[in-house]
Amino acid sequence: MGIQEALQRFAERLESEQRARLAREYPKLDLTTEQYRARVAVGLKYSLVDFGGSGKYMVVNATGEIFGIKSYGVIHRGHAYGTLGTLNAWDWGGYAATPRKAVTV
Repeated sequence: MGIQEALQRFAERLESEQRARLAREYPKLDLTTEQYRARVAVGLKYSLVDFGGSGKYMVVNATGEIFGIKSYGVIHRGHAYGTLGTLNAWDWGGYAATPRKAVTV
């Protein structure tokens, strides 16, 4: 899978989990508007993944590492959220991603 497909999968996952949380917290909110969509802007070194009209995460194109942002277009290496290959290990519905609890059988 190429970086474009992986970024699109990440954006879809982010949008789905963010919208599910918003629907729970604000049941009367109209989530069908463009405001509640995830968008990807691919750059040479980093890709930006936005939600709700503002920046949310940045992805290092070469490695797939996902980071928070300090300000729009400025990566925050202190806020690391795995890679595009470990999306299932994180809950993307909150203000910031949180690790999912391990399921024990």
